[in-house]
Formats: sequence, C-alpha cells, structure tokens
Amino acid sequence: MKKNSFFDYFAEIFCKKDHNLFMIGSASRDFLLEREINDYDFVTDAFPEESVEILKDFKLDLSFIKYGVVKVKYENKTFEFVSMRYESDYSDSRHPQKIIFVRDIYTDAKRRDFTINCIYINKDYKIIDPYNGVKDLNNKIIRTIGDPYIRINEDPLRILRAERFKKEYGFAYEINLEKVILQNQDLIKKLNPEKVKSELKKMEKFI
Repeated sequence: MKKNSFFDYFAEIFCKKDHNLFMIGSASRDFLLEREINDYDFVTDAFPEESVEILKDFKLDLSFIKYGVVKVKYENKTFEFVSMRYESDYSDSRHPQKIIFVRDIYTDAKRRDFTINCIYINKDYKIIDPYNGVKDLNNKIIRTIGDPYIRINEDPLRILRAERFKKEYGFAYEINLEKVILQNQDLIKKLNPEKVKSELKKMEKFI
C-alpha cells in the first residue's frame, strides 16, 4: 500500500509522545480511493491540551479547541487534529450538549455521521473499520451510522454533506437515508445560514 508523507510526519510526532494518530474522514476516504487528499483530517487519542503541547512548535489555530479541534498550518496546507470524543444528545440541531474526550476508537466512532467517514487508518496503515465503511466505499453507498432519522435530526447539515458526497463521488444513498433526506428538507431552515452557505460553496465545484 502506498503511503502519505504528511500523515507519516505527524503520526511520528504523536508517536514520540506516546499517542496515536489516525487518518479519518475525507483523508482516509480519499487515500483508499487513491485520490489526492485535500482535507487532512486526523483523529488522535491525545486530549486537546496534549495535542497543543505536542504541536506547540507549529502555528496553531485553537478556535474550536472546546470541541477538541486543533488546526495546524504546515507547508501551505491546513491539518486538523481532533481528539476522540463522546457526544451527548444534540439540543440545537447542530451541537452536542456535552462532550467528553476519550481514548477509545469505538467510542469515538459512534458519534460519526456516515460509514464512509468512519474509516480509521493508523500509522502502520492498518484499517480499523467499525461500521463497514470500506464496503460502502467500494459499493459507492452513503449510509448513516445507526438510524438515519436520528442522525439527520441531530444535525441537519448532514443532509447537505450527504448531497455533496453524492455529487463529488458519484455515490448513491442507502434507501432509508434517501427517504429521510426527502422527508426532512425543511430542517435545513433551522441551521445557521453561514453554515449552509459554506457547505453549498463546497458543493459548487461538483455540480
């Protein structure tokens, strides 16, 4: 299997501090599809304050540190490091009421949206795939983790994300997800208009 030099570089930095780093989301998805990685999404078992310490020699963006997100600028690219976490119920159709940082992949996996976004690749390029995301990736299926009605109502922005993935990759919705999306379009009106605008802008180049 081919490797990615940026991931190798940062995974080694975390490893030296006794923490693990994984490709996740679009990074692992595009890596497995042998596409260029444009969004470097990583997840780590380091807690946010530990990630800050590990990455202290880089230019950091801590705007979303309360969600466990640390962003780094390196060689004209942005890298996002997210601490594994457990999320409670969503109270505002966008954000969980409570976040607890954890060091367990399987706990972190439960809070993710789609199976194709829940494929973990470790520093040895071993795949950890709790919800058969690789199978859905190969079959070109967009499927939620768990009940699609619950996942979409937790965060209606997932409707737009699913549509973007559908257009970008030429994938199809799993039949129950398709029904839920068609029946819940009005939920998008509950979202912050700027969030909607941002997601639509990402989608533009695939239309």
